[in-house]
Amino acid sequence: MIFAVSILLVAGLLAFVLLVRPQDVPDETPESPIQHLEDRRAIIYDNLRDLNFEYRLGKLSDADYNKTKVVLQNELAQVLAAIDKIAGGAKAAPAAAPAAAPKAKAAKAEAPAPPDPFVCPHCGAKFEKTMKFCGECGKAMSGVEA
Repeated sequence: MIFAVSILLVAGLLAFVLLVRPQDVPDETPESPIQHLEDRRAIIYDNLRDLNFEYRLGKLSDADYNKTKVVLQNELAQVLAAIDKIAGGAKAAPAAAPAAAPKAKAAKAEAPAPPDPFVCPHCGAKFEKTMKFCGECGKAMSGVEA
């Protein structure tokens, strides 16, 4: 009796799995060509923040911190370069109309002073030398979001 019930359960399970109609399966949404790179960039930023946090807690030596930080920053630079390469090829800048030139000059005249290269524009951390990425929050020191 138990054997017959188990056979019926297995047969029902197989029928449920194998008899899926194609119209019941949702359409696959196309993924952005740079989505995996943007995900990797977010992971590297998280890793840099975690590394900085662990260093502040004293869990890492100076040598380990610097070595790991350099590796993560190099990997981040490669990912950002790949994103720029793909995004640059996908977005061709349209030619600017001659009438737009006076507006651009006026916008440049009203632009604020350039940011201090020793202060992070995101978190306000101060550093002794100019850096590409903030040692506190891991974001680009240029102030331009990638």
